[in-house]
Amino acid sequence: MTFDELISAKPLLRAVAELGWTVPTPIQRKAIPAVREGRDVVGIAQTGTGKTGAFLIPALERQIGHEGLRTLVLCPTRELAQQVAADARELSRYGELFVGVVVGGESMRRQIRDLRAGVDVLVATPGRLLDLIERGNVDLSSVNVLILDEADRMLDMGFRPQIDAILRHIPKERQTMLFSATMPNGVHAMTLRIMRDAEWVEATPPATVADNMEQAVYSVRLEKKPALLIHLLEQTHWEQVLVFTARKSGADVLVSRLRAAGIEVEVMHGDRDQKERRRALDRFAEGHCQVLVATDVAQRGLDIEGISHVVNYDVPRNPDDYVHRIGRTGRAGASGTAITFMTAGEIAAVKDIDRVLGETIPRISLPEFDYMGTAALTTAKPSATMNRGGGRMGTRRGQDLSPEELEKLLKVG
Repeated sequence: MTFDELISAKPLLRAVAELGWTVPTPIQRKAIPAVREGRDVVGIAQTGTGKTGAFLIPALERQIGHEGLRTLVLCPTRELAQQVAADARELSRYGELFVGVVVGGESMRRQIRDLRAGVDVLVATPGRLLDLIERGNVDLSSVNVLILDEADRMLDMGFRPQIDAILRHIPKERQTMLFSATMPNGVHAMTLRIMRDAEWVEATPPATVADNMEQAVYSVRLEKKPALLIHLLEQTHWEQVLVFTARKSGADVLVSRLRAAGIEVEVMHGDRDQKERRRALDRFAEGHCQVLVATDVAQRGLDIEGISHVVNYDVPRNPDDYVHRIGRTGRAGASGTAITFMTAGEIAAVKDIDRVLGETIPRISLPEFDYMGTAALTTAKPSATMNRGGGRMGTRRGQDLSPEELEKLLKVG
């Protein structure tokens, strides 16, 4: 299938061609026809699979030739909203559509000015949009296409009251699209409440990772985490590395350690203002620094080409977050590597991830960092992609162990 079979609007086809999009992704092939038929659509797809195009292409095609605010996209974070808005502008460049974006952390005065000038497509975070509605600065009465992107994340962040309030300002006679990487009970309940006879399309099963993704778990003593990361960065050829920490304070401490070791690094978390976060993201995307340390504020919405490695410096709190985090690498068919540091206190969390994925992620032990002080727990030989010469790193292949045998050894230790 080609985009010529999915799109009839010539301005949109021209923009797609200039973006270099030639073959629709699975979620695009499944979602776009249903949206074009006027159906409400629930789309389930992991990050990096083209789901933004899956909802923007048919929405913009419906919008072309009509003036006024008719398309509204809600996103959970500023970064994701800005990325979606940028994609919408690229796709609508020949369709004479004006795309606006309203997010927290930026000048409300400028956003009000843009809204008064007139927008056809509005991308927004729920909190800022509701604030503007209550101030009388935006009118949603003409919206006939509503899109909720990463709905599971919006509920996780507590946006349900704001979403419900926004819905009261949008006509009930509309087309609604909801996209999510996972479908927890809260999101499922939302689809039943706000959508009509929705068609469900799914590109990949929930909680799966891309086939081109290599994964590994390093067992490490808590106090050795910074040293292990520095060791890996110095002894391998990792190019662009995104490191996730559980807490903002932990991110700042790690950045200090990396800079002291002479590693170019930026940091991105909720205590940084929008200008600082944008600068960090730009420096990382442009290759001016090797490492970006971030909290989960960056686990979704980052669309940076070339991230070679994702490091879970702290094991994520739930398996779904693991899938979202590592989805920042291995995008659009490229290969990627996901590394997770596991302390003795995080064994259960890693086992939860194994269970949800339906496989045991290979364990790697470096004796000088391992909390057991031995390489006997290694369950898989590091690949060339992970270590780029694993022998030089001092890893030794231990006997392959079943999860039960591994757990028994850990308990003994």
